[in-house]
Amino acid sequence: MNINRLALIFVFLLGIFIGVAGGGAAGGVAGYLVSRQTAAEVSATVSALKSQPVTTSAVSPTQPTTGSATVPETVVVSLSDAMVEAVKRVAPAVVTVTVESSTGRGSGSGVIIRNDGYIVTNNHVVDGGQRYFILFADGTRRQARLVGTDSLNDIAVLKVDGEVPGVAQIGDSAALQPGETVLAIGSPLGNFRNTVTAGVVSALNRSVPGSGMEGLIQTDAAINSGNSGGPLINLKGEVVGINTMVVRNDFGFGSSAPVEGLGFAVPSSIFANVADQIIATGQVRYPFLGITYLMIDGEVAAQYNLPVQNGAFISAGLNGQSAVLPDTAAAKAGLREGDIITAVNGQRLDANTSLRQLLLQYRPGDTVELTILRDGKEQNVTVTLGERPSNLR
Repeated sequence: MNINRLALIFVFLLGIFIGVAGGGAAGGVAGYLVSRQTAAEVSATVSALKSQPVTTSAVSPTQPTTGSATVPETVVVSLSDAMVEAVKRVAPAVVTVTVESSTGRGSGSGVIIRNDGYIVTNNHVVDGGQRYFILFADGTRRQARLVGTDSLNDIAVLKVDGEVPGVAQIGDSAALQPGETVLAIGSPLGNFRNTVTAGVVSALNRSVPGSGMEGLIQTDAAINSGNSGGPLINLKGEVVGINTMVVRNDFGFGSSAPVEGLGFAVPSSIFANVADQIIATGQVRYPFLGITYLMIDGEVAAQYNLPVQNGAFISAGLNGQSAVLPDTAAAKAGLREGDIITAVNGQRLDANTSLRQLLLQYRPGDTVELTILRDGKEQNVTVTLGERPSNLR
């Protein structure tokens, strides 16, 4: 009788042990399979990652574990993986643009933005051209026609007939942050097509003196001759800018110090609107206030003793041009020299948002409400926008 009871107890304890051990083993197998499945899912969507590596682990190495828990395999998705996937996504849509004119041949870069063959590049790439050719990433060549240009924002649109090898997705440049990783793709010197360079967003909403351009993305990604017109992309593989210029020692800033890593791109918040207008009508109709102004930053605020750090300060031009042009929308609305525009229809001007960016959301003839600061007091002014004269572009 005692022997039978001992045998029964032994079998009972053995069953418990097997159950616990089996459960732990099953948990370990399940954790491993889940970890592997997670790795596959992350790899499949790595193009949507931001700039920081992602580490997945169900259990921290410092956490105590119970008998039924195991530490699954840790999966690390690196920044370089995200960059590779982003380039794969957009590379088929990047092209080399060759321009023939009476004075010779030039080249630049471009990106296909629609499956019916529309390509965005820079105005200065196609300027003066007579015939245009597109070299695709796979080496095939096709003639293109010029749809229209915009010298103010240095944007042009070309079109090719037939199927295209890829179409880039346009992203939201307003979501960019300084320090965020970005990639430039283009054909430096016209020969090294689909060259990829990497950098960060150095700053947003930049103006380059002498260019007449504002709201630009500043990046330190290497941009060389021939890269103009190519895309600046985020790590989702979306086009957030069109590379337009790089500042070097001969740019006219009066400094002999070496200049490196000063590239600029037209943000998608501007070029997408411009391209849509060119595709629809062959031209761009700009809303026009009729003022000369300075975008305010800390330096401008200090120089003119302004009460705010952001906005558009209405001031006379360097060539003696009136701050408020006669018989324009601004003059009719009663804007004055010294006024500071702080918002358009409630959208504030800030370090990342220029006046031009906000006005490009509207068309000539639209009525908008400007928030202005005058004599230290904020007030609203209703303005019916005019159309920018062609001789000012």
